[in-house]
Amino acid sequence: MGELLTIDDPDDPRLHDYTHLTDVELRRRREPAEGLFIAEGEKVIRRAGEAGYAMRSMLLSAKWVDTMRDIIDEAPAPVYVVDPALAEQVTGYHVHRGALASMRRKPLPTASDLLTATRRVVVMESVNDHTNIGAIFRSAAALGLDAVLLSPDCADPLYRRSVKVSMGAVFSVPYARLDTWPAGLEAVREAGFALLALTPDARAKALDEVAPHRMDRVALMLGAEGDGLSRRALAASDEWVRIPMSHGVDSLNVGAAAAVAFYAVTAGRPPE
Repeated sequence: MGELLTIDDPDDPRLHDYTHLTDVELRRRREPAEGLFIAEGEKVIRRAGEAGYAMRSMLLSAKWVDTMRDIIDEAPAPVYVVDPALAEQVTGYHVHRGALASMRRKPLPTASDLLTATRRVVVMESVNDHTNIGAIFRSAAALGLDAVLLSPDCADPLYRRSVKVSMGAVFSVPYARLDTWPAGLEAVREAGFALLALTPDARAKALDEVAPHRMDRVALMLGAEGDGLSRRALAASDEWVRIPMSHGVDSLNVGAAAAVAFYAVTAGRPPE
């Protein structure tokens, strides 16, 4: 059972995991190094636990204790109860969902491990916006993608904002990082995947023309917002694909484009 501990000192060292949550660069360095991530809100905390992530501690405002009682009773970790004003002082923002949990990271699988057991994967290059990472993971989960592969410089899917936007979908879609880029794509090709690069370039074929849902194994490549896929990534792909546009619109936000393309890649697959 989690131990309920009331804390009224913002400098209490037991709150270390929750300090300066709005400092992106600090948290980007700290969290992987310390083997933790922050889950925010009741649903996300529950989904993290269901996905097998162990809890280090939980930070709650008093009114959330009853709501989280079943988690508190099962968690072998301390539960810190604080005033909302103190929570804001520690974290750097108003914790309007009233509940935070520090969770232990799990070792990432290797890309080769994921590729042996999958048929539909998304490969992201240099996607550094945490909101976009979260949105892409949520669409990948909803539309049946099997896994996500990240270039070495992609943002952390377990960063608080990514986890929150994905509504915990980052816990249900396995992911790995490619060690090299774009050289790491060769291992994806060798595993039998067709590398389809999503781009608005007029030279690309429309997705419905390529019919990726009929292919045996597909790796859909996505680039960062604005820049899109790099020239090197495009050159490393097997084929360029695009989403047909109307009314003079030349492109979509990468999160929206991902959802459309995921449907094209998975359409007709039996539900799992």
